[in-house]
Order: sequence, then structure tokens, then C-alpha cells
Amino acid sequence: MKITPADTRANTKDSREAQFRRMTETPVPRLIITLGIPTTVSMLITNLYNMADSYFVSKIALSAGGATSVVFGIMAILQAFGFMFGHGAGSNISRLLGGRQVERASRYASAGFAWAAGCGTLILILGLSFIDPLMRLLGSTDTILPYARDYGRFILLAAPFMTASCVLNNILRYEGKAALAMIGLTSGGLLNIALDPLFIFAFRMGISGAGLATALSQLISFSILLSMFLSGKTQSRISPKYLSRDWTVVRDIVLTGLPSLARQGLSSVSTMVLNTTAKPFGDAVIAAMGYVGRSSNLIFSVGLGIGQGFQPVSGFNYGAKKYSRVRRGAVFTLVFGVCFMGVLSTAVFALAPQIIALFRTEEEVVRVGAEALRIACVFILFLPVSVVASMLFQSIGKSGRALFISCLQSGGVFIPLCLILPRAGLGVRGIELAQPLAYLAAALVSLPIMLAFFRTLPEDE
Repeated sequence: MKITPADTRANTKDSREAQFRRMTETPVPRLIITLGIPTTVSMLITNLYNMADSYFVSKIALSAGGATSVVFGIMAILQAFGFMFGHGAGSNISRLLGGRQVERASRYASAGFAWAAGCGTLILILGLSFIDPLMRLLGSTDTILPYARDYGRFILLAAPFMTASCVLNNILRYEGKAALAMIGLTSGGLLNIALDPLFIFAFRMGISGAGLATALSQLISFSILLSMFLSGKTQSRISPKYLSRDWTVVRDIVLTGLPSLARQGLSSVSTMVLNTTAKPFGDAVIAAMGYVGRSSNLIFSVGLGIGQGFQPVSGFNYGAKKYSRVRRGAVFTLVFGVCFMGVLSTAVFALAPQIIALFRTEEEVVRVGAEALRIACVFILFLPVSVVASMLFQSIGKSGRALFISCLQSGGVFIPLCLILPRAGLGVRGIELAQPLAYLAAALVSLPIMLAFFRTLPEDE
């Protein structure tokens, strides 16, 4: 039987209508969990890759382990721009699809992809041109610098693919196709874990092997994610024909994505400040705090994954004017995130010394790392409050409030504390307390703002 263009259009229309009903009629808890599980798996795999990368590199030398903490700042910069265009495009696309404006959604998808790839290319050129000053700015010591340079060079070569992948991943999530996003991210992450020991030890490439493994994995992940769009599995399309000189599209993407840029950008600055503050205490403290960051991110990824399952639900239903579902979604995500993260935090708290010892067994590294990780496990339970509030406001286009909360959550409180507490007589303990106290402060400010917004939501239309 021959399929005509009219049949294809009818099938596409039916598919869009089925997706609309799914996003606006499925019970909110079930929908968030359905969308959040693939994202959580992706986040866990990504964080396991980060931990595995640190684990294998740490076997080279103590200073090599410190280099992963330094180069993590570059990855945070790339993610800052990738998430700005990804969340900015995705949020608008979600609300446009909720309002049944599919053609306009493709303009946002194409613009977000093009601008992210362009920014990644610019970072690649500037980063390679000034690689030594960049590494020192990120907190590298003289002993860490050679390792950081070799590792960071490959991360910079993969920059355009990393930033563009952030856009592709987030558009898939905001369309409610988190499972497709999971395939792309987990494939790259698992490949990276497999290639690390092969390149580092079997091929005797040292830390350069870890960088090459990351670059190749990012390229594979990017290719898989892009194929989802080219094969027609998405409602929005990425194509040069959807690029235009309509600067309102770029403006909307940037304004909506600015909280993500601030969140990730401040995370990068926070990493620089943390490494610089820890530098007088030696490479062991720099390495230990890097291991703590990766271990606590494993807990955070669970809350963030469920929160990212909430984002498309929030944006889609806000665009469809089903405001009660937005409110129910935020409350469910907050309660679920705190409970789930609480279970993980308890396990990590109990095993903190053993977790840090997986990376390095030096007494100072284990002592500082275990103490800092246990403090983080207690206070990280406050983190879902600011995360849910930031994601809520960003997904519905309230960029001002999202930006304010993102700044508080990611560095607005942490950076001053990290600079002040060690100099106030607390020493290394001040470094350990800075991030946990920032979680608490961000939660205390975010909760009243979110509750006030709920009172202003109108009735469903």
C-alpha cells in the first residue's frame, strides 16, 4: 500500500495530538516519574562517568587527581552556555507545543542549536590560545599545571559538541521525550567509562588518554542525539530553513536561559574560588574537595533528574493554561526529591571514608574528603527547594525570579562564604562548610518566593 504525503501529515497530526493529551491529561505524579526516570538515569551515568574519570586519573598521581578538579571548571563553562541555549530553547518550545505552535517551536530549536555550537567553537579557539593562563585561573598549581594542560586540551577540542549536545538533550526533554535523551547521554557516558582504562593504561597515554576518551564520547553522544532530530522523532525540527533574522527568537532563548548560564557560570567561578582558596593547604585538599564534589553530585543528580522530569510538565501545562497541574507538579517534585535524596544521603554518609578512599588513600585526602562529604550529606537535603523553585520559574518563562534563585543556589552565597570562612580562623573546615551553608540559605529564600507565586496562579482554563 502506497503512503501518500496526506497520510504522512495525518499520522504526524495524530502523533502530536496524542503527545498533547499525554502531557496535559496523564496524572501528574506518574507523568513526572515517567519523564524523570530516564533523566535520572542519564544524570547518574554522567556522574558515574565523572567519578570513574577521577578514579582512573587519580591512579596516575596525586597532582593528576587535582587536574580533574581544575579542568572541571572548563566543563562547567561549556555547560553554562550549552544549558543557557538548551533550557532557553526548550522552555519556549515546551510552552509553544502546549499552545500547539509547532512551526514556531522549530525556529527556537534551530536557533538554540546554532548559537550553542557557535559559542562552543569560540571557547575552543580562545581556550587553546590561552590554555596555560586559563588553567592557572581555574586554580592550577605548578605541579598540577602539566596534567591540567594535557587533559584540558582534549576537553576544549570537544567544546562545540558538548555545547550543542546540551541543546539537543534539553529540547528532547522539554518535548517529553526524555527516553530518547537518555539514549544519547548514557551511550556517551558508558563509552567514556570503558575507554578511560584502555587509553590511560593499556595505550599508556596517561591523563591525555582520559581527555581523548572524553572527547570521543562527547562526539558519539552528539551524533546519537542529532540523529533523533534528523530521523523525525521530534515535533520541533533543526534545519537551516528555520533560521531567520528574527532576533526576538534569540532574545527569548537568552532571557529564558539566562538562569542556566548564571547557575553553571557561577558553578565554574565557584570551582575556581574553591581551588584557589584550597591552594595554600596543598594539592591533597584540592583533590579531596574535587572528590567530594563528584560524590555529592551523585546524590544531587537524583533530585535534579526528577526535577528535570517536572520541567516539561510545568512548561507544557502552563502553555496549555492548566495551572493546577503546574502547582501539583512542583509540590510532588519537591517532596519526592527530598525523600529520595535522603535515602541516598544516609548511605553516602555512612560510607564516606570508603568512597573517598576509592580515589586516593593518602591520610589527609581521606580525612578531609570524608569530613566534607558527611557535612554535605546533611545539608544537601535543603537543595531540592531552590532547585524546584528555579526550574519552575524557568520552565514557565519567569526568568527574573529563576535568575535570582539560580544565583543564590550556585554561587551567590557559596563564593563569599568560601572566601570568608577559611580566613575567619576555620581553615580547611571553612572550605568544607561553605557549600552546605549555601544550600541552607538558598532554601530559606526560595521557599517563600515559590509559595507566594502559587497564590497568584489563576484557575484552569
